[in-house]
Amino acid sequence: MERIGFLGLGIMGAPMAGHLLDAGYAVVSAVNRTQPSAELLAKGLTLAGSPREVAAAADIIITMLPDTPQVGSVLFGENGVSSGLSRGKLVIDMSSISPIETRSFASRINALGADYLDAPVSGGEVGAKAASLTIMVGGPEAAFERARPLFAAMGKNITLIGENGAGQTTKVANQIVVALTIEAVAEALVFASKAGVDPAKVRQALMGGLASSRILEVHGERMIKRTFNPGFRIELHQKDLNLALEGAKALGVNLPNTASTQQLFSTCVALGGAGWDHSGLVKALEAMAQHPVAEG
Repeated sequence: MERIGFLGLGIMGAPMAGHLLDAGYAVVSAVNRTQPSAELLAKGLTLAGSPREVAAAADIIITMLPDTPQVGSVLFGENGVSSGLSRGKLVIDMSSISPIETRSFASRINALGADYLDAPVSGGEVGAKAASLTIMVGGPEAAFERARPLFAAMGKNITLIGENGAGQTTKVANQIVVALTIEAVAEALVFASKAGVDPAKVRQALMGGLASSRILEVHGERMIKRTFNPGFRIELHQKDLNLALEGAKALGVNLPNTASTQQLFSTCVALGGAGWDHSGLVKALEAMAQHPVAEG
């Protein structure tokens, strides 16, 4: 069984690494911002001194980090993964980062004799804990098949989209859909509540019709129950929409509703909500309406 390096043990990465340990893989990590939990250590997680040492000790190295600069630093910075690679190893970036930079990273890793997959995920903390993540993969088919058992330990809907960068492009598209749907649910609940109708009953009714969605189910409930502890932070969704808007500019594509939703996220940040769950976008609309969806 292949040895796995896992870098990035945050809200998403920790349960993902835990599933690999549960599946019987030997997993090694290195401490960056987040100390590994006692649970992961009890499952057999071992620690190395740097990403370079992780890469030297592992056959497959997975990164799960917040943004493009962090991935670049872990891969190519001092004592980075690239300095510990040897021919035949595989690097899998499961972060959500720039598709353009992803193609550059893949080229640099390939030049060292190693394969590269971009495999961002969707499903949030809930999906990471339940091993039900959607995994969108870009890269060579042979590398994808090699990684498939690892992906199966962490997710359910696993798709090879195309060449390197295609996974990240798909994730950006996913984040557009998620953000705009959260915004639509928020508008609907603010409208209904301001009109004097019980938003919980409105949500219940809508769940039985064409407006039904996973976001109405999960994030609509968060808006009503006022539970904005982060499953996926607003500041991270802002990062993803920045990738969408930067890509749209490069492609000459107009994404007007993505841009307006990004402004609502910016309003939330101004209200002190960078760390809120992205369902907290409703608070920007509530502030403009001077009316909360629900008390709490």
